[in-house]
Amino acid sequence: MARGRVGEKEEGEKHIRLLKLAQTLSFLLIFMAGIIIGLAASSHIDRYFNSLPQIFSSSSANLQTIPDYSNCTVIHRDCTSDDENHDDDDGKAEKKRKIRDCWSVDGFVKPENVSHGMSDDALFWRASMVPVKEEYPYDRVPKVAFMFLTRGPLPMLPLWEKFFKGNEKYLSVYVHTPPGYDMNVSRDSPFYHRQIPSQKVSWGSPLLTDAEKRLLANALLDFSNERFVLLSESCVPVYNFTTVYSYLINSAYSFVDSYDEPTRYGRGRYNRKMLPDIKLHHWRKGSQWFEVNRNIAIYIISDSKYYSLFKKFCRPACYPDEHYIPTLLNMFHGSVNANRSVTWVDWSIGGPHPATYAADNITEEFLQSIRKNETDCLYNEEPTSLCFLFARKFAPSALAPLMNLSSTVMGF
Repeated sequence: MARGRVGEKEEGEKHIRLLKLAQTLSFLLIFMAGIIIGLAASSHIDRYFNSLPQIFSSSSANLQTIPDYSNCTVIHRDCTSDDENHDDDDGKAEKKRKIRDCWSVDGFVKPENVSHGMSDDALFWRASMVPVKEEYPYDRVPKVAFMFLTRGPLPMLPLWEKFFKGNEKYLSVYVHTPPGYDMNVSRDSPFYHRQIPSQKVSWGSPLLTDAEKRLLANALLDFSNERFVLLSESCVPVYNFTTVYSYLINSAYSFVDSYDEPTRYGRGRYNRKMLPDIKLHHWRKGSQWFEVNRNIAIYIISDSKYYSLFKKFCRPACYPDEHYIPTLLNMFHGSVNANRSVTWVDWSIGGPHPATYAADNITEEFLQSIRKNETDCLYNEEPTSLCFLFARKFAPSALAPLMNLSSTVMGF
């Protein structure tokens, strides 16, 4: 019996040793398999990360295929713009390309080209940007923006070109024409390539005020523009550029006609649906042809709240171009408005439209009567007889006599 028990014990111990050996071998096999799998995975990871620079390089090459931006109202690093054609040795015109850095200050503060693809909302947002820092990082020469709202041709263009000549450093020109209309002017004209992206205009409707705001917003993209004057195709200057520039740049006030008219043509156009934001005592009327400083221009194009009320509730016989800006300034900026226009208009004939002057009306005495007003106005709170810088309406036939009298009477 004793020997049988010893044999059984030895058999049990042997079985246990075999089990331990099997466990050790299994562990070794698993361990080796783990090493092999790890090495294989490591080689794949190395190949993946080594390929990343090529992947990103390929992606970057695709991303750098940028369209040809011809102006810098959109800021990007390297952009190209078309320079003027020039003749080579063979007399053939070839297109000259110019590369410039659009991250530069010049590219931001003074777009070279007024053409762009912005919607009105995007344009107004961009134009409403105001730098907090008062100092300018460039030599800023304040300019006057001349904004022409036209039905098409500019019959007085030669007179304006003569007026602007030699003063290009101090002015900017912006023209809003019917969509698709192309101004045919020479390359050296201050009107060359100055048509802004325009939309259809209907006189007497909110579309007319939309066009005014569109002109202001485009002019605001040039940070050197300090004063903004709205003109029509029938407007003419009655003083030389130096006088006009000095008068506007040195004025402490904007020039917006804004008055209370207690008749059906004034208060009678007010709509009570504008309450509570616009009350009757806020309501004003005035000439469409305004002149404002930069701060007022930014305020006008930034307003949505009050303009939306005019678009909804100022309909014929209410005309937004006669009421919106005069009312807005009366409500919020009356203290910095001269409450008069610098554009002379003759309403003495009565009716919905002012008098139009043709060639037979243009005399030295007539022009002098506009230049020296019979009743003094206030300029920077001082009385003066120099009240009007521009005049309208003039028929195309008036151009020739105006050109003849421009140097002797108007000084240019």
